[in-house]
Amino acid sequence: MTKEPIISVSGLRGVIGESLDPILAMRFVVAFASGLEEGPILVTRDGRTTGSMLADAVCSALSAMGREVLDGSVAATPTAGVLVRRRKCAGGVQISASHNPPEYNGLKLFGPDGRVISASAGERVIQRFRNTDHLPWTEYGKIGQRTICENTTDEHLQLVLATVDVGNIRNRKFKVVLDSNRGSGSILGSKLLSELGCQVTLLGGQPDGQFEHPAEPTAANLAGVAKQIRDLRVDVGFCQDPDADRLAIIDELGNYIGEEYTLAIALDHALSQNSGPVVINCATSRMSIDIAERNGVECLQSAVGEANVTDEMIRIGAVYGGEGNGGPIDPRVGYVRDSFVAMAQTLDAMAAQKETINQLVNKFPIYGMHKATLAMDRERIPAAFEALEAEFDDATANRLDGLRLDWPDRWLLVRGSNTEPIVRTIAEAPTAEAARELCQRAANIISKIV
Repeated sequence: MTKEPIISVSGLRGVIGESLDPILAMRFVVAFASGLEEGPILVTRDGRTTGSMLADAVCSALSAMGREVLDGSVAATPTAGVLVRRRKCAGGVQISASHNPPEYNGLKLFGPDGRVISASAGERVIQRFRNTDHLPWTEYGKIGQRTICENTTDEHLQLVLATVDVGNIRNRKFKVVLDSNRGSGSILGSKLLSELGCQVTLLGGQPDGQFEHPAEPTAANLAGVAKQIRDLRVDVGFCQDPDADRLAIIDELGNYIGEEYTLAIALDHALSQNSGPVVINCATSRMSIDIAERNGVECLQSAVGEANVTDEMIRIGAVYGGEGNGGPIDPRVGYVRDSFVAMAQTLDAMAAQKETINQLVNKFPIYGMHKATLAMDRERIPAAFEALEAEFDDATANRLDGLRLDWPDRWLLVRGSNTEPIVRTIAEAPTAEAARELCQRAANIISKIV
């Protein structure tokens, strides 16, 4: 291989044959499993064509260590979290590259509590991986057994159904398009929507990784799906990413409403039923803060990353949380971003309020968001932050995760990449043009530091 994979505290990902291969995956999972307590280790995958190859390698490495393996085959990432917890596993490995193109794959690591491992635990895994260049084998006769995990969806299904008024949703007989894009989401998604009495048109239901459009559920990538939804005259379109921890929603008119609204709809509905503090990351739309204020509860912000959000949720006893990439987190189901929670609770909101998706989102404040990247060496980032704070001295600044600058009606976040010599800028303002201008002002300041 000619390149290094992208390694983070929650796992790794790379291009198969270029920066990721079975041997590297084996070494990484051994580094992970070496720090786990006794017990089986769950292995699941998101349906990508290279997933079964990596799963065989990962399971073989774990068995060679003497670890019992619970093989869940193709399953969504939030389902993996439920299985780790319910089957009392020591940990879990989800083989997935999330929204990356098909040539990518990766490993996402779960702790015994069924959520993505913490940053500190992830750093220990990386250190063991860097310091070990061989694969340890157990004694002859002590090879770990690989057991097939039967019926992977029922436990997750029942947890999701328990958060909504199933009868009320069934009475509406919603017409739904589910676009799983040949990822893992259709396995539970079609079953969930059927249980909720929906008439379902399933797109990309075969979980074989042969994506029918680019994997990330953005407006551009879902243009063809949006047209189908408009032509079919359904109530709502649900579009999952390949490992089904994120959901984008398309309304009854075929309008892509954006992943930020997925969390907003679910959060607003959750707080109408259960009051308490909530947590979002610092790159999530201000809509969630507005919703929390309207419901008289506190909304805290964490650093970007699912593990950071869930750490803060647990610390304060949050009733709900999530990230603005279409990933609500409901503690009643698990501390994992969950597209199935998003689908069920969106339908519950539509049924309870007797409103369409378009009517639901029109009640939320309107903001525009803009994102950009700029080349910058890591050692120059502190100077860039100082220059930005000096230029925008009328803003409230914090460095929870990069540099965030807040004004009453807009905000700007600048973060350095952990894997590339770039900084990412995200701005939100009353209009998309105002957000773009804020990012451009930041870029002009940063360019003088480079």
